[in-house]
Amino acid sequence: MDEQPEAFSYGEAPDLYVEYRRRSEPFTMAEDHYHDYYEIYYMLSGQRVYFIRDRSYSVEQGDLIFINKHELHKTMQAGDSAHERVILHFDDAVLARLAGDRADFLLAPFRQQSNLIRLPSQALMPAEQAIRRLVSEIGQRQEGYELVPGCVLIELLLTVSRHLIQHGQPPLHIATPMHVKISEVIRYINAHYEEPLRLGTLAERFFISPYYLSRMFKEMSGFTFSDYIVLTRVKEAQRLLRETDLSITDVAAAVGFDNFSHFGKTFKKITHVSPREYRKQYG
Repeated sequence: MDEQPEAFSYGEAPDLYVEYRRRSEPFTMAEDHYHDYYEIYYMLSGQRVYFIRDRSYSVEQGDLIFINKHELHKTMQAGDSAHERVILHFDDAVLARLAGDRADFLLAPFRQQSNLIRLPSQALMPAEQAIRRLVSEIGQRQEGYELVPGCVLIELLLTVSRHLIQHGQPPLHIATPMHVKISEVIRYINAHYEEPLRLGTLAERFFISPYYLSRMFKEMSGFTFSDYIVLTRVKEAQRLLRETDLSITDVAAAVGFDNFSHFGKTFKKITHVSPREYRKQYG
């Protein structure tokens, strides 16, 4: 593995995409990140903190992270900056092509309360072997290597889905009391994004000082309090534009923007298209 480049990839999202990366320098995802396809993250070595939806996870070697479509997520440094990971991206069309009418069964890992799944050694060993074979095939690009990513994706999903049937859902991540408190704040924001949400008001509601809430919110999630609210509102606006016939003005109001012009500018800044252009993509 040491002889391989520090990074290489195969394919392009939302179709089947695989990326291997090894880092030795400190790194935290800079972009505000969510997408309309699935992601599997596998930690080959090292440690990371991964914030997903409403809680943060301490990710260690051998851990699998399953991120559903449209889930806000961000990785951050934990301890030693050196780490090595593989990600796989794919959408429903890819899975339907590869798995046919068993696609829904293979999506079981994305429906768990916990995004982190830590397999026991007897299940982890074949999963890691498959992932390392995938990395080797993409890195060396020998004749026929293009056949491997789809096979490994199905093998990995099948291994984890069978494990869940036999052993049930993994336990929720055990966090510190303060992390539990911040998760409660984030869940409140996720449920009340259409309402006025101010740092002081939520700090009072959850019995935390505004300064401490602001600092711990950033430390745990990687987002500032205000950035998280804006992203949540824009993400919900995207859903309404895709799935309803509400006017763009009504969508803006429904997700908590009281200024239509500000909504349009914010939406375009985050998604790089206007609300009208976004709706046309899904029309």
